[in-house]
Amino acid sequence: MPYTGHSPDEEKDLLAAIGVGRFDDLIQALPQSLRLTRPVGIPPGMSELELRRLFDEAERGNYDPRRTPSFIGAGLYDHDIPAVVRHMTLRSEFYTAYTPYQAEVAQGTLMTIFEFQTMVCELTGMDVANASMYDAGSAAAEAALLAATATSRTKILVARSFHPHHRAIMETYGHSPGLEFVDLGGENPLTAAEVTAACDSRTAALVVQQPNFLGGIENLAELAEAAHAAGALFVVSADPVSLGILEPPGRLGADIVVGEGQNLGNPPSYGGPACGLFACKKDLVRRLPGRLVAETVDVEGRRGFVLTLQTREQHIRREKATSNICTNNNLVALGFTITLALLGPAGLAEMSKLCLQKARYAESRLVKIPGVKRDPLGPFFCEFAIRLPKPASQVIDRVYRDSGILAGFDLGRVNPAWGDRLLVAVTEKRTREEIDSLAASMGRVLA
Repeated sequence: MPYTGHSPDEEKDLLAAIGVGRFDDLIQALPQSLRLTRPVGIPPGMSELELRRLFDEAERGNYDPRRTPSFIGAGLYDHDIPAVVRHMTLRSEFYTAYTPYQAEVAQGTLMTIFEFQTMVCELTGMDVANASMYDAGSAAAEAALLAATATSRTKILVARSFHPHHRAIMETYGHSPGLEFVDLGGENPLTAAEVTAACDSRTAALVVQQPNFLGGIENLAELAEAAHAAGALFVVSADPVSLGILEPPGRLGADIVVGEGQNLGNPPSYGGPACGLFACKKDLVRRLPGRLVAETVDVEGRRGFVLTLQTREQHIRREKATSNICTNNNLVALGFTITLALLGPAGLAEMSKLCLQKARYAESRLVKIPGVKRDPLGPFFCEFAIRLPKPASQVIDRVYRDSGILAGFDLGRVNPAWGDRLLVAVTEKRTREEIDSLAASMGRVLA
């Protein structure tokens, strides 16, 4: 989006219109340590060409995914994106569209959302899916709210192996409604016995991740049975790429399935934009948050698409709304939809197998390095944790300086006790040569 500056007189008018005397008064809530107190450093009077060169030079220090192999995962993944995805999503019909309130002029957008919802249902094994979730974290939070209202209970059990950032989002969402979040289990996949012991008459839902934050595979069928025995709903946050080979959570007893759509058709892009997935059983459809597109026919019998069961606060009275989420993630969802259409079931399965096989090879290479230990957390999909003889933050920095490779995610960032653990993600994009280079570089760094 182009930057449009304001003259000093225009700034005064803007500040006066909102009742603020100075710009500093507008940002007084920000700590002084976060405020820039010196000029930006751009010399005055530069031509457009000179300014472009200045920014091009500054940009060279940024990570370039075209030249830098990345083994970072932890929720956002570097998967291959076919060229046609960008070509299609940048078409003016899609790129300039906004929320499709007027069905008669938004049939194309509504149709693509309907296809997106259909694909999410097929992937997850659920009855109905929505669109417009921000990301996997907000989708998980909305699932907790839905479970609380559906059961008239307030206690949410969350596996400790759940993504800590998504766990924090759930806590934020659940603060005002008075939800109580209770961590359950340890680093290893959760057991049914742990669920049974923690459930009581106040338990609204059990929330787990598949694969979990440390890459492990959860036994969903046993967990679902334990949650349902206590009258609680079972919520699974699933990686859609893993569902190319893993059983859909809906077939294993899940009541709600959420997830992150970024990893199909969209780059990690410094953390966003993302696209939350949300699917549930049919009997929960009237509590579904966000946007829901349905198929219908017009008065002449022609096939068409409309927004239906609209539960967002801009559609109905706020006190009756299930959610105030109102973003337009259609473009990110469209990238997801195009990618899945290109892959098809066989292509997604092959993509998943490549991730699995390459991750196994990477782990076998890394644990041969003296001082590196396998984290005994059981089977994994495309992501695994290893223990290092030095702090992971140091190893990541030194490997990058040594070989230009991003070695993984420092688990010490989410738990100080995990400072020696590295989370490594291997997608289908990583080559054997890149994996061997990572192992060689890490070996030199740890020697």
